[in-house]
Amino acid sequence: MGEVAVHWLQRYTTEGRPLLMGGRQSAMLFPNRRGEPMTRQAFWYRIKHYALLAGLPKLPSPHTLRHAFATHLLNHGADLRVVQLLLGHADLSTTQIYTHVAQARLKSLHEQHHPRG
Repeated sequence: MGEVAVHWLQRYTTEGRPLLMGGRQSAMLFPNRRGEPMTRQAFWYRIKHYALLAGLPKLPSPHTLRHAFATHLLNHGADLRVVQLLLGHADLSTTQIYTHVAQARLKSLHEQHHPRG
């Protein structure tokens, strides 16, 4: 995990999460306002809300984040089987869908940096 993400997660767990939990104990990282598990609909609402605040031209979906996560891992050298485990895919062929983006990036980098282009 990157330094910036670590910083904000540490800040959230020490400052924000205790306010949400109101003194209750739980292993949940992201509870809702009542200290209960966040639903997938609430997660989608949060993504949409902050994307609008950020002025993004196209609203991302939870799947967009999942796809970006896998693609970034592969683009930075992660093993396909590790990505498979992280995404919870039973079949490796499901994870291989994400390799087309990594291959396109590889081709672009090759064209950009290889002496014969």
